[in-house]
Amino acid sequence: MDLRLLRYFVMVADEGNFNRAAERLHMAQPPLSRAIQQLEGHVGAPLLDRSNRPLRLTSVGRLLYAQAVQVLGRMEDVEAMVKAAAVSKRRRLVIGFVSSTIYARLPELIREFRKRAENVELVMVESTTLDQIAALKDGRIDIGFGRIRFEDPAVRRIVLRDEKMIAAFSIGHRLAAGEGPVSLRDLADEPQIIYPRAPRPSYADQVISLFRDHAIEPHIAHEARELQIAIGLVAAEEGMAIVPESVRRARSHDVAFRDLAEPATSPIIMSHRLGDNSPELALMGAVIARKYEEWGYGVPAALMEKS
Repeated sequence: MDLRLLRYFVMVADEGNFNRAAERLHMAQPPLSRAIQQLEGHVGAPLLDRSNRPLRLTSVGRLLYAQAVQVLGRMEDVEAMVKAAAVSKRRRLVIGFVSSTIYARLPELIREFRKRAENVELVMVESTTLDQIAALKDGRIDIGFGRIRFEDPAVRRIVLRDEKMIAAFSIGHRLAAGEGPVSLRDLADEPQIIYPRAPRPSYADQVISLFRDHAIEPHIAHEARELQIAIGLVAAEEGMAIVPESVRRARSHDVAFRDLAEPATSPIIMSHRLGDNSPELALMGAVIARKYEEWGYGVPAALMEKS
């Protein structure tokens, strides 16, 4: 999807008016209108309700707007990160992470690391677990936080903890207000939203295997690119999703969560290059061990070696 078209769309949505948006973009109104029509053609649905003044977003438009703001914000972050790296003379630690670990207290770990290593330039890169493996081996990242177990002789993995998986429903769903855990059998006919769409294997395969382990073939309605989109689709009543428990803290106004009757977990895994003895890696291990002990989590023995 063309980033230029996303910028145009966000501007029109913010202004609620094509003429004002065109002025802010320093362009004429007709080409701006054609650009939005091009984006609607790519999406396959109207994004703006043109019968209202000011313009209003359609339901699809609201979903795209939320994601477009995030994407454009990330591009600005990438630009700032690259410019900072070009002039920095400090030691650098590059961390790859899957989006769901943001909910699993990763930001708190990063803040603690920054306090204890003010002389280290810390760079965060969102990437899938499989991408992290290649990036570790190529030296593009130093640590990866993911959820998929893998085998590679050049990479060492440490399972930090196993996080409980729960069911997420739109707030008005018939199962949203129930008491107690919900069984996977109750979800057999529910449209499932899984993520990520690619690459595979991924967390999506963990969810599919969970159902198949109980002789249930899940009804997959959507394969979302990432967790945030999956939760947005749940809120839009497009289906339900199986998510890590930590998501419960981040989205509660339009999504309801219930425990599963069948125990299921998803691991949070830290990976690094085999033989990496850098002080930054040792400090990250010590930070995680300290915070996990503070939070009442079990501290993996491998982390105690690093701390």
